[in-house]
Amino acid sequence: MFLEAEVSGVGTFIQLLMLFVIMLAVMYFFLIRPQQAQQKERQAMIDGLAKGDKIVSIGGIHGEITAISDDHIKLKIADGTVISLSKSGVGSVIS
Repeated sequence: MFLEAEVSGVGTFIQLLMLFVIMLAVMYFFLIRPQQAQQKERQAMIDGLAKGDKIVSIGGIHGEITAISDDHIKLKIADGTVISLSKSGVGSVIS
């Protein structure tokens, strides 16, 4: 009788461990992996910015890139109006 209780305890532990492993796998495939892909896509977009590209900032400002430095861009938003914007503030590039 003592051995049966011990074996069922080990079985319960293995079931609990398998449930934990399955939960981690689901989290990886539904949360972590898509986020990494989205981050790579965004980094490629930021690295591909060029002078003359039309962009929309995260705050919704539309403009055209007039100059690019390491981590900032100059954005022409109206005639005679140029603002400086961090590259990380770029929301999307307009085709």
